[in-house]
Amino acid sequence: MIRVGMGFDVHKLVEGRDLWLGGIKIGHSMGLQGHSDADVLLHAVSDALLGAANMRDIGFHFPDTSAKTLDMDSKIILQRVVELIGEKGYKVVNIDATICAERPKINPHVPAMKTCMSAVMGIDEDQISIKATTTERLGFTGREEGMAAYAVCLIEK
Repeated sequence: MIRVGMGFDVHKLVEGRDLWLGGIKIGHSMGLQGHSDADVLLHAVSDALLGAANMRDIGFHFPDTSAKTLDMDSKIILQRVVELIGEKGYKVVNIDATICAERPKINPHVPAMKTCMSAVMGIDEDQISIKATTTERLGFTGREEGMAAYAVCLIEK
């Protein structure tokens, strides 16, 4: 059995926070605000995987009202999600994700993100595609008020 999942996440950019994307820290004047480390890419991927396995979303499994998830490293969330879908007999076939941001430039960081995510998920880097785009200065991402990420995945049992 194969299943497809789709995930989406968005977080506000704020001063005084580190910027975490794809499990790596990226130097930037602002970071993403959230209950955890606010890694929009890992959150979108986690939601895609949970959705494909019909297991609700990360807010259900990692509520932003819990002290246990406060400032949580999103790599822990992703790793636990892979374990959760594994408990249902699923494994990751591939991930295809897009980060929407005006700045910083994302493409130079894609190889490190893929290396990190493959280690966290226990899959080959070739099973992960990460792309980046701007919104041509339109909308909240274009005004650099926040970042968004989209992800689709294929899992199989």
